[in-house]
Amino acid sequence: MEEAGLAVAKRSDTPVLGQLGLWPRLALGLAAWYGLYRALEPLARFLSYRVLSLSPGSHLGSSISFFLFEVPKVLMLLVLVVFGVGIVRTFFTPERTRQMLAGKRESLGNVMAAGLGIVTPFCSCSAVPLFLGFVETGIPLGVTFSFLIAAPMINEVALVLLYGMFGWRVAAVYLGTGLLIAITAGWVIGRLRLERHVEPWVYEMQGGGESAQIERLDWPTRVQRGSQAVREIVGKVWPFVVAGIAVGAGIHGYVPAGLMASFMGKGAWWSVPLAVLLGIPMYSNAAGIIPVVQALLEKGAALGTVLAFMMAVIGLSLPETIILRRVLRLPLIAVFIGVVAAGILAVGFLFNLVL
Repeated sequence: MEEAGLAVAKRSDTPVLGQLGLWPRLALGLAAWYGLYRALEPLARFLSYRVLSLSPGSHLGSSISFFLFEVPKVLMLLVLVVFGVGIVRTFFTPERTRQMLAGKRESLGNVMAAGLGIVTPFCSCSAVPLFLGFVETGIPLGVTFSFLIAAPMINEVALVLLYGMFGWRVAAVYLGTGLLIAITAGWVIGRLRLERHVEPWVYEMQGGGESAQIERLDWPTRVQRGSQAVREIVGKVWPFVVAGIAVGAGIHGYVPAGLMASFMGKGAWWSVPLAVLLGIPMYSNAAGIIPVVQALLEKGAALGTVLAFMMAVIGLSLPETIILRRVLRLPLIAVFIGVVAAGILAVGFLFNLVL
């Protein structure tokens, strides 16, 4: 009787959420997230115009309201998407990606590589190990570049943030054009037969590696990996988010609408090349650049110009290019930058023309 009483007492001390299964807890968490997300805009207005007593029509009031609304909004979207993608990535490890692409013909391989680049873990620091692993497995150079272009350019964080801020059409434009650039650029690089511009020691490794064993995970472990991704990624990028939103808030409140339209609008033919040139040397992650994109669009910048700027920042990262120099010779790096930049320019001009 005493043991039964202790068991009942022990169960009663357990938190209610701890007694629920995995899926009910996830559902409750998502419902709480949605409720808080919907309350952000009125809360930001209340803090700006009632608590801080700022004027709704003033530059400062507009900037502060933008900042107080966008910081929690972007961070909440970031937490949600990083958690979801962290789970998805447990199904698409780099080892599994190499196995899926090995032996595929170039055209099909370019398409598959670009698609897998969206969900496979990738950052500038992993460019060289991934490149080596792909070459070692015998994946063609053009297919490898389709992956290396798509992975940073079609950023899942950027995709979700664009959807949350601008709707599905802009997000679909970003996804579709990014995939098209990655597939086409990889195919062109493959047709040019530039293997001679890969450092010789890279090919000396070919065939010497063994396939890593693929983990088989249960759902609680996958959810745990998603939570771990939130801690690691959001923990690193939140200062960039706040800094980007601060810049966006300044543009939103103080920059006249006509100013952005004058040099980033459809009427200035040189706006797209200028946006690409400005974006290449910049280093920012998607979470930091999206708030700036939003502010530029609100002030009259053309969608094509802003997309070109964003893709150049994310897809032609200077640190990644420097790291790739360890395995690629300068002519191949120049072709890589030139082909991707040409694709981004085409996207910018096209959307400025039709939208």
